[in-house]
Amino acid sequence: MPRRVTVRVPATSANLGPGFDSIGIALELYNTVEIEAADEFGVRLAGEGEDVLSQGQDNLVYQGVLAVYEKLQKRVPPLVLACENWVPLARGLGSSSAALVAGLVAGNEFLGHVLSSEALLQIATKMEGHPDNVTPALFGGLQVAVMNGETVSHLRVPLAADLGIIVFSPDFPMLTSEARDILPRNVSRADAIYNISRASLLIAAMATGSLGHLKAATEDALHQPYRLKLFPAMEDIIRAALDAGAAGAALSGAGSSILAFSLGGEERVAEGMAEAGAKAGVEGKTIITRVCYSGAQITDRD
Repeated sequence: MPRRVTVRVPATSANLGPGFDSIGIALELYNTVEIEAADEFGVRLAGEGEDVLSQGQDNLVYQGVLAVYEKLQKRVPPLVLACENWVPLARGLGSSSAALVAGLVAGNEFLGHVLSSEALLQIATKMEGHPDNVTPALFGGLQVAVMNGETVSHLRVPLAADLGIIVFSPDFPMLTSEARDILPRNVSRADAIYNISRASLLIAAMATGSLGHLKAATEDALHQPYRLKLFPAMEDIIRAALDAGAAGAALSGAGSSILAFSLGGEERVAEGMAEAGAKAGVEGKTIITRVCYSGAQITDRD
């Protein structure tokens, strides 16, 4: 078994408009975690969240390691975790999923890669509560994931075009718990049909390269209209992305980031989103990236 393992895990964006809790995509924006056997436990943090994330055993990366050991009825040895984070916290870009997946993958590697990636997915989903971020974090690409009882079934959607992805990440967080609490308990049949049809169109458009349909395919009736109360500028920034040439745009996960798809002109789209945000009194940063096809990877071990 190794004494040191380094894992790289991508950011993820869930929902993509209508695919609530079921569709997610991995992005070329990464957290890297190095875990090493040591004489005593420790956590070192750098990058996003270095001043707020836990340095104790409740750290989500360590909780992922612990979950694998507990699954295999093993005792965790003293470990030192060194986390370099580039995924913004509480911005709808899967920072908690990236942390959990990093710990699960590293813990599994320390124990001789006993568990399959599918087994790790089941553990991650149980810990996270839903599969839309952890699935692309583990497997990469655009993923559709559904719950069959307590088991996750998922499929990667083949992408017919190499899309540019533009993220506008505001300088304020949106807690997932708060963004969920604001949603209604029941939805109308009309809203259900609205989202089912658009989620289906989203997958068809991505798989066939018919990106002219993405504007309609990234629209939503189940969560974005309600989350406007937490983020009133959302509609203006999405509209600015589309006006600047984006094929489609939506709130990323529970927010506050907004994600747009483009087949060129990414800088123009980023500028349009930032300008719309500033006009509405929302400052933030733009990130231009692409789809990550690999998911979580062991990049070093010894």
